[in-house]
This record gives sequence, C-alpha cells and structure tokens, in this order.
Amino acid sequence: MKKVVTLCAVAAVLFLFWGCASTPSVSYGSPEQVETVTIDFGSTDLQIIAEKMVNSLLTSPVLSSGMRPVFYVHRVQNRTDEHIDTQSITNRIRVTLLQSGKVRFSAVSEVNDEIIRQLEYQTSSGIVDPSTAKSVGNQVGADYFLYGELTSIRKRAGRVEDVYFKFTLNLVNISSGLIEWADEKEIRKQAKRPLLGS
Repeated sequence: MKKVVTLCAVAAVLFLFWGCASTPSVSYGSPEQVETVTIDFGSTDLQIIAEKMVNSLLTSPVLSSGMRPVFYVHRVQNRTDEHIDTQSITNRIRVTLLQSGKVRFSAVSEVNDEIIRQLEYQTSSGIVDPSTAKSVGNQVGADYFLYGELTSIRKRAGRVEDVYFKFTLNLVNISSGLIEWADEKEIRKQAKRPLLGS
C-alpha cells in the first residue's frame, strides 16, 4: 500500500511538473524587433518590404511633382507556397504613403459596396436632410493603379532549408496604361536543422 501511495505521489508531481513545463512563457516585444522564429514569411519581412517600396516610390518622379496623385490599390497577390496575409503588406504600404502627405488613396477598392449603399441611403431614403446629402457622381477618380505580387522558391538539402522571397510592386498610369514605376525587394532566409530530431 505504501508503494502505491508513493507511486501516486511521484506520478502527481511529474504530471504537475510536465503541465507547468509545457505552458509557454509569454512576453511583449518591440514590433520592430527582428523575428527569426522560422524561415517562413514573418513580420520582419513585411516591414523590410514595405519600407523598401515606400522609400523607392516616394523618391520616384511620379511623387516628385508635389501634386498628390490619387492611387487605387489592388491586394498583393500571394504566389508562394505559404498562407500569407498579403493584405497586411498592402495596408502597411498604404498607411506609410498616406502619412507622407504625398499621396491620396481611393477607398473604392475596399468599401465600394458600402459607399454605394450610403449614397443610395442619403439620396433616396428621404430620411437625410437634402442639404447635407452627398450626391452621386462626385467621387474622385484614381490617377494610378498600384498592384504587386509575392513569390517564393523553397529548397532543402539534407539539414539545410533555404527560402527566397521576391516582392514586386508596379504603378500604372490609368490614363495611358503605362507602368510609371516598379521596384522589387528580395529576401533570402536559411535554417539548419539540428542533428537530433531532424
């Protein structure tokens, strides 16, 4: 009986220890801190790409005129083998460009249906004061169309895994159909798996 009680006590202690040891330790870090948990696409990659694209675009002839053109943005296409939220890349680029004060963005691509519903409500419902109702036909047309894609090549040899990302962004003049600006950013990451557990 004494052995059974001792075994149960040891099992309980091991269970508690294992349960505590498997609970992750969580802490806050700086959003700008370099993230190297895996070689998959991460927050640091997003920040590097957005910074490169914004800096390049801000120094382009398109934005040197000081005219604050209106951009229409299409979501970045994900052509990698990973599930990547490319909307986050698009948002980061748009927000940083807007904060520069050199660009305006059309919201039509994101909330077109809601804009149309609101215009119809204001002009047709009879509930909105006509002196404050916004009329159809006053939206500002975009001057340029911004679109891009993210691609990757992944290779593995033995314990080494290598991934190469390439982000390309293009700016098209809507009137002429000409690409007025384009740039790309390349990122290569490598990981070496340990001998044990590989």
